[in-house]
Amino acid sequence: MAQRFGGRFSPGGPFGARAQGGSAQDEALREAAAEARRVDAAGARANLMMLPPLVAAFTGLFAGPVGLVLSLGAAAALGLGAWLLREGLRAEAAFHARPTARRPAVPRKIMAAILTAGGTALAALAAGQEALGAGLYAVAAGGLHLVAFGLDPLRDKGAEGLDGAQRDRVARVTGEAEAHLLAMREAVATLGDRALETRVAGFEALARRMIRTVEEDPRDLAGARRYLGVYLMGARDATTKFADLYRRTRDEGARRDWEALLGDLETHFASATTKMLEGGRESMDIEIKVLRDRLGREGVRPD
Repeated sequence: MAQRFGGRFSPGGPFGARAQGGSAQDEALREAAAEARRVDAAGARANLMMLPPLVAAFTGLFAGPVGLVLSLGAAAALGLGAWLLREGLRAEAAFHARPTARRPAVPRKIMAAILTAGGTALAALAAGQEALGAGLYAVAAGGLHLVAFGLDPLRDKGAEGLDGAQRDRVARVTGEAEAHLLAMREAVATLGDRALETRVAGFEALARRMIRTVEEDPRDLAGARRYLGVYLMGARDATTKFADLYRRTRDEGARRDWEALLGDLETHFASATTKMLEGGRESMDIEIKVLRDRLGREGVRPD
């Protein structure tokens, strides 16, 4: 029997027809669609860096014992450097995509350049070059690597006027929020239901809009902390309970109740984000009380 295709950008999907309006939900879905269409930061250039280690390992098969060991060492260094380069490019893209970000803890691109230089030196020695010549090849390879791919971000971004403790609080709260969203997505993914995955993707878009709002202006953290912490944790717990129940029983009533809960959460998250942007603290307090009552009725008891 033919099956209708449905994807993230199909009509009715989270980034399809629902994203044509003008509400806060629709705006969040449009932003999420732009993120989903973003090309992988690693790109073809980084993928090509996987070829030299293969060549080094292959040529070592036709050398003597010393040449084989040197070639395998070169392949290992070049391969690890290529992998670190891919991860470094992705970390750099994530750094530039966020309005507030801390520099990568590990300078992967710089380490990749050092490993590329070392691997090139080993490959040159395996080919019979003297130590001086191998060193010159290494310097050239490392320098060209840095010219082609650049350095890692070496300074925090968007943290002007914030001390280290404030930056850490923002990073901790947003990191925990991302972990809750990931847990929701993984719980629903176990059900193998595209419509439910679509539903969670829409809620994720709204929650991430609040996360970006906090990153752009960390002064909003006080108002958003309860949403991104306690209530997002409640949404995660409710989703996990629903997934466990629905996997065993396929109870359509439980599915309707969970979707209704997620709809209420979307409404409150969208409203709270708008009020954060407008500075409506009193209205946010009302939203918090309503959301707490809603989660309580679903058996989720946030502290």
